[in-house]
Amino acid sequence: MSLLRAAAVVEALSLAVLLGNLFTAHHPVVSSVVGPVHGSAYLVAVVAVFVGEDVPRAARPRAFVPGVGGLWALRAGPGTPPAPGAQDRARNVRR
Repeated sequence: MSLLRAAAVVEALSLAVLLGNLFTAHHPVVSSVVGPVHGSAYLVAVVAVFVGEDVPRAARPRAFVPGVGGLWALRAGPGTPPAPGAQDRARNVRR
């Protein structure tokens, strides 16, 4: 999960830099340096979702969203275990 977290942060930050450059100075050097970093971070995030053992299956399609897919996949992180006795209380509820 740490590889996914790092890739998601780099992906989001590099997207912010690219968009900031687009709307302000639009220097080609910034685009040519940060663009491949952003693309690589996107690919690493997608691969990390499929390789990571503690990443839930629900995160897999989310990772394919460009720009924010890594962060969105992190939001589908491992759930919390149910509270003790929660299943017993669920059985006693009338329907």
